[in-house]
Amino acid sequence: METKAETSHKLVFEKEGVYLHTNAKRSNQDTTIPGFIRIVERGGEPALEWSALEDEGRNAAAVFYTKKDGEGGVEDTNFDPGYEPDWAVISTVKRDRVREHPPVKETSQWSFSLPLSELYSLRRSRFSLGRNFLVFTSRGGHPLPPLHFHRGGTRELLRALQRYIILAPSPVDGRLFLAYPHDSGALSQSFDELHLFDDGSSDLVSRFIQDPYATTFGGFSKVTNFFRGALRPPDSPFHPRGPQDHHGPPSADDEPGFELITCGVELGPKPDVTRGQPLDKWEEFLDPEGRVKDPQRIKELVFRGGITPSLRKDVWKFLLGFYPWNSTVKEREDILRMKTDEYFRMKVQWKSVSEEQEMRNSLLRGYRSLIERDVSRTDRHNTFFSGNDNPGLTLLNDVLMTYCMFNFDLGYVQGMSDLLAPLLFVTQNEVESFWCLTGFMEMVHQNFEESQEAMKQQLLQLSLLMKALDPELLDYLDSQDSGSLCFCFRWLLIWFKREFSFEDILSLWEVLWTRLPCENFHLLMAASILESQRGEFIGSDHDFNTILKHINELTMKLDLQTVLRGAEANYLQLACCKELPVKVQEVIGLYVPPSPDDETSPESESHETQQLLSQSQAEATETSQSSNSTAAAARPRPTYP
Repeated sequence: METKAETSHKLVFEKEGVYLHTNAKRSNQDTTIPGFIRIVERGGEPALEWSALEDEGRNAAAVFYTKKDGEGGVEDTNFDPGYEPDWAVISTVKRDRVREHPPVKETSQWSFSLPLSELYSLRRSRFSLGRNFLVFTSRGGHPLPPLHFHRGGTRELLRALQRYIILAPSPVDGRLFLAYPHDSGALSQSFDELHLFDDGSSDLVSRFIQDPYATTFGGFSKVTNFFRGALRPPDSPFHPRGPQDHHGPPSADDEPGFELITCGVELGPKPDVTRGQPLDKWEEFLDPEGRVKDPQRIKELVFRGGITPSLRKDVWKFLLGFYPWNSTVKEREDILRMKTDEYFRMKVQWKSVSEEQEMRNSLLRGYRSLIERDVSRTDRHNTFFSGNDNPGLTLLNDVLMTYCMFNFDLGYVQGMSDLLAPLLFVTQNEVESFWCLTGFMEMVHQNFEESQEAMKQQLLQLSLLMKALDPELLDYLDSQDSGSLCFCFRWLLIWFKREFSFEDILSLWEVLWTRLPCENFHLLMAASILESQRGEFIGSDHDFNTILKHINELTMKLDLQTVLRGAEANYLQLACCKELPVKVQEVIGLYVPPSPDDETSPESESHETQQLLSQSQAEATETSQSSNSTAAAARPRPTYP
């Protein structure tokens, strides 16, 4: 349908029976308003417009879109991201001004007109009542009210939109499509204006990794688009699709609704979980020569309750691989002597570089500058690092500089000082803290690699977990353009270092270092935190901005033991599901894809976890059948291998 409305307006598409969802649950307004959706060319510029049925006969819809970042946004200095905001992934918010536009008369407060050049994405969403919606988001990060096509017409709308823009599916889920202009030159120019491609590459995250402090202060809109771009599909304009793919986005809907993508299985009830007491005995676990007799039992106790502070210095060195579990006292003395010599050989390498040499070594000069800047603001509230002439700061600096000599490929990346500070605080020893850091980095080094593939993968894995554990919550976040879970980036990057108190971090990290019940237990923790905020989100009027702000404000307000119990309950709930999708099983270590190069070991984590579940079920049956037996009644809860 294509008619000429006026000399300056051209009506390209129109559909009646499109209901706008106001989400006004706390007012007396209707939650849905019937109206028209249109694509109209005004002065040669196409725009997507919606107006209420009651407004027909009046003038055009009111303007409802914002400027892109860099066009005059005003920074909200009252936005408080919480503890040490310089590290916050989302550290500033910009109040967008309305772009100047030919004056139009006010109509319904819900009517809008969005130029297609300002359209960032569209998402198919489904809310708990079963109704399906399209959610459009502007390039200013502004989600428009959801639209429900009561009489169908979504396919026709998408076909009409593709006359002006390219809609590329996102790998995050099948419901998100990103909008690009047909003019690829204009697309490249738009990214050049945002300075996201300093080296011309298509990796949107490298700039953040090199200098997250400076990047995050660039403004809310830029950071928002920055993280969305990190999840951009490989068949975006930067990776052209084949000719067979130019038929538009797949229509998963059979009018008038869409397919609801969920886990596909029903989970059982979430079990009750209790935490244990910290490990407070060490010598009794050693044989006469000093070997740890039962390393697995140690890990189980640490996972269940942590370690008493007086034993941390000893046990951490085993958990982080500084000492082998089967080493004797004599062997550990030899290891310490050898590791000490190796450490100081590496330290001398950078210590012996003269100022003249360093002037010709930009890489070393850059590492030194970053380290000096980070050391000056790492955990300064802790007495071990407080004050200007504190020797703890010197140790922090020297260990990080020496790590650059140890790992030339990675060097130093901001955030690593956050990982070292607790290690140095506990060991109180330069050499031991260094080798404990290398063990820690073995677990998380991929988080700091420039490609950021590991971080992207973890965000996708967290999305899979949320889709299984709480699909309604994930759907809600999707509807507010927060389904990528980019606000969890900081949690995963430095293992919640800025979300909990310093003392809580000591307890949390030793639990995570056990790698029980699976290596991705930190993802289950993230899911536990998100689930704890369910009541805050579902049914609220939060938008994308306020969701990010709320997540940042959780800093120092979370109870660690509650989060740990929730994470373990999540694991047990998923592990007991007999029809759990393979992708989810992979995330929590219950399934390891077969590899021709790697034989499955009977001691593998997957096999042990399955043994645990079988043992747990058998013991539960035995307990119920032997309720009169004192021994059975006193049996402790099964622990993890």
